[in-house]
Amino acid sequence: MKFVAFLLLPVIISCRQKNTTDLSALSFFARGEWIDLSYEFSEKTLYWPTAGGFSLDTAFEGVTPAGFYYSAYNFCAAEHGGTHLDAPMHFAKGKWAADEIPLEKLMGQAVVIDVSEKALKNPDYLISVADIEAWEKKNGNIPDDAILFFRTGYGRFYPDAKKYLGTDERGAEAVSKLHFPGIHPDAAAWLVKNRNIKATGVDVASVDYGQSADFKTHQILYEQNIPGFENVANLSRLPEKGAFVIALPMKIKGGSGGPLRIIAWIKNAD
Repeated sequence: MKFVAFLLLPVIISCRQKNTTDLSALSFFARGEWIDLSYEFSEKTLYWPTAGGFSLDTAFEGVTPAGFYYSAYNFCAAEHGGTHLDAPMHFAKGKWAADEIPLEKLMGQAVVIDVSEKALKNPDYLISVADIEAWEKKNGNIPDDAILFFRTGYGRFYPDAKKYLGTDERGAEAVSKLHFPGIHPDAAAWLVKNRNIKATGVDVASVDYGQSADFKTHQILYEQNIPGFENVANLSRLPEKGAFVIALPMKIKGGSGGPLRIIAWIKNAD
């Protein structure tokens, strides 16, 4: 929460000095831009080949007998599809469920490591320790309590399942045909041992690459209660560092994940 406190300090000081309710906080955030990092949920939302899709059914839409307009819908969705949270318990027994993740783990300064040049040439690309070290050579060590994003460039293909996932087929037989980049387990282990990140996010369907059979990267990160954000949108609009991210999932009690609304704030250039 140190970064949050630093971010809000000018707002607090300004409010105290003016001793007024002039919406100084809004004025502060007006000096930057909010970026939506979430895809909308619709019939086009991409899900794992074995998961059900998103549906929105009309309960009522129209003018009521009393004469006023009213609309209400029922939606159904698997936890893991579209822009969503992976709670640590998804691959680590006894770790945080979706409703148990502390709020401070879901917001913080963002680090974006761009591997798109390599990943777009190889759909089975595995993000390596060398990729992380190359970023750090340029920018310094990943700060403590950062939310670490890897940009593969595959967000440009969403929601085209064939290009984004490697296949548009559905069912268990389609799983072996998935081809998209992911984080190498060695890189995940290096991060756990050498850095102190709050969460990690990717612009693909999984933190493990499409051809993974054991989901080792999931296991390594989630065993340390490091949540994952998958199918993150618009990472190309974030700088390598300096953005502030808020990622709020649906609070499903005991859930292994859920739909995620994730946003980023970027300060305007002076």
